[in-house]
Amino acid sequence: MTTTHKVGSLEAFPVGEFRIVVVEGKEIGILRMPNGDIHAVKNVCPHKTAPVCRGHLGGTWPPSNAGELQYNRQGEVLVCPRHGWEFDIKSGVELFQERPSRLVKYETRIEGNQLFVTL
Repeated sequence: MTTTHKVGSLEAFPVGEFRIVVVEGKEIGILRMPNGDIHAVKNVCPHKTAPVCRGHLGGTWPPSNAGELQYNRQGEVLVCPRHGWEFDIKSGVELFQERPSRLVKYETRIEGNQLFVTL
């Protein structure tokens, strides 16, 4: 069963920063991107249950050949603060692991200037 909850006005969620809200006893990090996308992520890293939304949002150094190292995906990669695991913020999928884990993500929608999250 899914439930939808109003979590606040859009202005309460600064662009480029996670804001933690509690919905049905779950900590959820809400991230408003510069392009207008909104991401809602359960604040638990699937690796070792760290508060993942307290991590750094940046890019990554993907595997490459010698002399071809390039930092990319700036603003799209959430790095867990405890062990450095990297997650694609759009899909929630962990990058570069043999068997990738996934963040728990929630659907969001905007009505007027109010933000809603569906669990």
